[in-house]
Amino acid sequence: MQTAYTVLILLMLVGISRLVARVVPVPVPLLQIVAGALVAWPTLGLHVALDPELFLFLFLPPLLFSDGWRMPKRELWRFRGAIFTLAVGLVLFTVLGAGFFIHWLLPTIPLPVAFALAAVLSPTDAVAVSAIAQDRLPGPIMRMLQGEALLNDASGLVTFKFALAAAVTGVFSLADASVVFVLVACGGLAIGVALSWLVGRLRGWMVARGWDDPATHVVFMLLLPFAAYVLAERLGASGILSAVAAGMMQSWVDLLPRQTSTRLLNRSVWALLEFAFNGLIFLLLGLQLPDIVKAVASHEVSLWPTLLWRCLDVLLIFLVLLALRYVWVQSVWRLMIGIRRWRGHYHSVLDLTARSSWLLTVGGIRGAVTLAGVLSVPLFISPGVDFPERDVLIFIAAGVILLSLISSCIALPFLLRGVVKSPDHAMKREVREAWKQTAEAAIHALEAHEPPDTGSPPDAAQAALAMEVKARIMTEYRHQLEVFNDTSEAQALAWQMDQLERRLRLHALRAQRLELYSLRRHHRIGDEVLRQVLGELDLSEANLGPL
Repeated sequence: MQTAYTVLILLMLVGISRLVARVVPVPVPLLQIVAGALVAWPTLGLHVALDPELFLFLFLPPLLFSDGWRMPKRELWRFRGAIFTLAVGLVLFTVLGAGFFIHWLLPTIPLPVAFALAAVLSPTDAVAVSAIAQDRLPGPIMRMLQGEALLNDASGLVTFKFALAAAVTGVFSLADASVVFVLVACGGLAIGVALSWLVGRLRGWMVARGWDDPATHVVFMLLLPFAAYVLAERLGASGILSAVAAGMMQSWVDLLPRQTSTRLLNRSVWALLEFAFNGLIFLLLGLQLPDIVKAVASHEVSLWPTLLWRCLDVLLIFLVLLALRYVWVQSVWRLMIGIRRWRGHYHSVLDLTARSSWLLTVGGIRGAVTLAGVLSVPLFISPGVDFPERDVLIFIAAGVILLSLISSCIALPFLLRGVVKSPDHAMKREVREAWKQTAEAAIHALEAHEPPDTGSPPDAAQAALAMEVKARIMTEYRHQLEVFNDTSEAQALAWQMDQLERRLRLHALRAQRLELYSLRRHHRIGDEVLRQVLGELDLSEANLGPL
């Protein structure tokens, strides 16, 4: 029962923190961390023993799956160069630069262990980026940060595992590590794509046979990220990348015309899941803080001087990470601009300004992946031999997470001061084009619509009635009948006209949806436009109700 009480208390705190954030001008993640630390204080005594493997399995797959699902693939491909350099090149650059600095600052930490700590500090967190940014960043910068956060988890954690293995065994091979890194990353992507495609085909087969119960399909979707993660980990690939790839693939295959109710239910369920899990991640981080502070000072004579020096170490390491990220952004961005100009492409998707460079730098927020990774450091190198400075590693990682969150909450509003986010005219044009094309498809479908063949001679009255209803739908100038006679004949006629109108409207809406899918397949609209228009079509169909 204690576990059940703890879960209910944490969920209640998630909801309360969102309400408090409407009154107190503090970002929700920081409120949730503070709330977690307060309830973990000895007087309240709420304690949660965090299992890193369970944490990784329970929280990250569904959240990364959802981010991959919503990530616009066209924009991801558009910024592929910048995202790849941030997700892979910056991780390796950070491991080397920060690793040597950590070993120099804290000589008691061996160099392989310092590299492992730098590696686990490298990944940014897509969940934290979304929670802090809240649609305030310019579109290109937000897409780069999201794409980087989705992909650098694998590069950072794989590098962390190799550095950890080198610290434990004393053996490291760069050639073997490079090959395994490629296999792990590509294997995770392939497994996620294949499993998501198979689930899509299975759902299509079920729908074709009339097995279209929305709850069943939503359960399959909820299980998919966990299945992708577990299968990839069992096969030695990246479970994190597998969950991301499954979400990105599912956004392509989950376009079944007869799944309107499923899509509406799916959006609501995933919105609730993201709301709860995002809050629980930051609450759990706050719950771990007292234990982390207690562990780092347990072997010292005095508490406060030790904490002061450790906090100073954390601040210096965080500043070095920030400087390395800024240097990388500036250097690689200038190199990419030079290459584009050398190739004759003078137009850049994002101007290199001091503001954009700092937004990309400060936007590299650390979060759940860093916490789970550093907690997975083993207690012992060998039987009877403690892992060197394990408590210090956890303290540094937790401190860097907090500093990255605090600095982003302070610096982002300052950097965005005076910046008015201009409307996305290209997206508006795509929305107008989508509505225009789908409306034309609906009109053509209604014009070509013929009443079903009942085997009996056509009735002139029924044909005239059908033409009247069809004209009213196509022109949208007539209104529904406002007054019905009390006679049974008039009521029967009104019911018949209503049923016929609903059939024709459903026919038109489905034609619009098919045209929308065609526009997306031919790359005439993006994923955001697809979701916006498709959501309105689904709501229109749901409002018609069952026939």
